Amino acid sequence: MSLDVAHAVLHCYPFLRPPQVVPLGNHGGFSGASLWQVTDLTGRMCLRAWPERGPPPERLEAVHGLMETARAAGLQFVPAVLRTREGTTWTKVAGRLWELTAWLPGKADFHENPTPQRLEAICTALARLHLAWSKTPCPPGPCPAVLRRLERVGEWERLIASDWRPSFPNPTDPLQPWAERAWHLFRGHLPHLRERLTAWAAIPLPVQPCLCDVWHAHVLFRGDAVTGLVDYGSVKDDHVAADLARLLGSLVPDDRARTEAALDAYARLKPLGEMERALVRLLDETGTLLGAANWLRWLYLAGRDFEDRTAVAGRLAGLVTRIERWGGGGEKRGGRGAEAPRPPGS
Repeated sequence: MSLDVAHAVLHCYPFLRPPQVVPLGNHGGFSGASLWQVTDLTGRMCLRAWPERGPPPERLEAVHGLMETARAAGLQFVPAVLRTREGTTWTKVAGRLWELTAWLPGKADFHENPTPQRLEAICTALARLHLAWSKTPCPPGPCPAVLRRLERVGEWERLIASDWRPSFPNPTDPLQPWAERAWHLFRGHLPHLRERLTAWAAIPLPVQPCLCDVWHAHVLFRGDAVTGLVDYGSVKDDHVAADLARLLGSLVPDDRARTEAALDAYARLKPLGEMERALVRLLDETGTLLGAANWLRWLYLAGRDFEDRTAVAGRLAGLVTRIERWGGGGEKRGGRGAEAPRPPGS
């Protein structure tokens, strides 16, 4: 999207004078969104153009409503959503939906300074957000993240049964070595995924709005304080274990002691039972495997083109390296209690 289009969008907002606009591209993401940093007399803002196949207006309004609920609960690390001259939280220009939010300070640098204080701070922030959103009524049911994973497993089972295999024709592609390793690893783990997930598929659990894509790059810090939780494009109803699995898998992967400390910090505000902790482990591990598989599907089946293939290679490398650390073919990954859940009161 051009800078001229971004300026046209900003005319929909009540600025006292034309703001300064700096294009940021996709800011390291892969969703297809485009971002700009906007500065006026009141401070900095983030202008986002959602992808053409992004959320429809009614979904974007619902997400913005949840963000406003969090802000009303005093959560300053949630971006404030700014309204247009017409009072809406989005506008449509050049065939895409746009939003303008406050720019939050800080850096996504947990890995550069992974202190216990920071880990506790982000888990406390996530618990506060979940508590703010828990007032939105949702009927209990099977964990949606489990059902989504089972659906993906079925797709892969049918795809492999059809004799599909990814083709790796370009040895100079930085992605190819990691994709080949991902394919070999995923084939070894796939036979055990359905059994592991099915054990949880009929258990009724509390469901509420969750971020569903909260990870290292979406958590901003200043010192040990969380100053931002950014990117709400994946918000949907789920079990809170889905957010904890995604977050802790990116912050402290396979570190049992730090994971338990993080869950303890979360549970001081929003209690977690042993069953829910087991679900966190299951969703983390199955999500990592299916995350690697998703890249294979996007790259070699759907033929998606990514602007920075080296960055994609880095993302896939992180998943592959983690799976390789586990060893084996996946049949023993549930030995920590994630394979045979028992409903409360059983």
